Amino acid sequence: MKAISILPIGALAAISAGCVNTEHSASATGERYPWKKNIVTTVFWIGEQPSGNNPVPNRKSSWDKYWTRNYGGFDDPNPAHRSNYIPVKFTPRQNPFYCALPYNDKSANGHRPEAPRVVPWFKEVYQGPGVSTCKDRWVAIRKGNRTAYAQWEDAGPFRTDYWQYVFGNERPKPNLNRGAGLDVSPAVRDYLGLNDTDMTDWRFVEFSEVSRGPWSTLGENNTFVINGRKTGMELVEASKRAEGGAAVR
Repeated sequence: MKAISILPIGALAAISAGCVNTEHSASATGERYPWKKNIVTTVFWIGEQPSGNNPVPNRKSSWDKYWTRNYGGFDDPNPAHRSNYIPVKFTPRQNPFYCALPYNDKSANGHRPEAPRVVPWFKEVYQGPGVSTCKDRWVAIRKGNRTAYAQWEDAGPFRTDYWQYVFGNERPKPNLNRGAGLDVSPAVRDYLGLNDTDMTDWRFVEFSEVSRGPWSTLGENNTFVINGRKTGMELVEASKRAEGGAAVR
């Protein structure tokens, strides 16, 4: 959650004055989840060490205590050490297009008491008290006329309880990173051409809304990859059944 680049004065003034509002209604476009506009966005990465504006190391996430290991290593943010949106030293085992939002639906003994009420898809995806209903959820992140898609993999920046912003209409609260309300991975940064601190719009999306792109190719947690494997297995089974039927004849 570094905060190196300086935001334009006008953008910061609009935030502090409360002049930038979240879009509350989705009726005009038919989208289930509205865009949250002009959100201060910072870059974070798996394996990031603590610093002044990032007091928590990113070796683990809110939902994966072995995050770095399960990812495959340190997601080096240095552009000189990256190619095709991934680090050059290894191929990630999870989707390199990931993000963090300041809410964690899990508690030590299940889910937070408000989670079934505030997480819009809670009942649809609930798999028991030990499984987060937020982890791996797809998010659209927009800068200008360019949109990236990422999966929600951690809680932050700074807060893990701010459902009023993540799922409601409140704006992010002030914090050490100029009121940041979204953290994005180096892959998202590179695809959108973001500064280390920038402004983006974001919203939740259904998987059916996610177009194919560099975010659809890698990761054991990636819905595209998971569905592709299922389809492949189904084709193999269908082929076996067809061969069996042919042999009988």
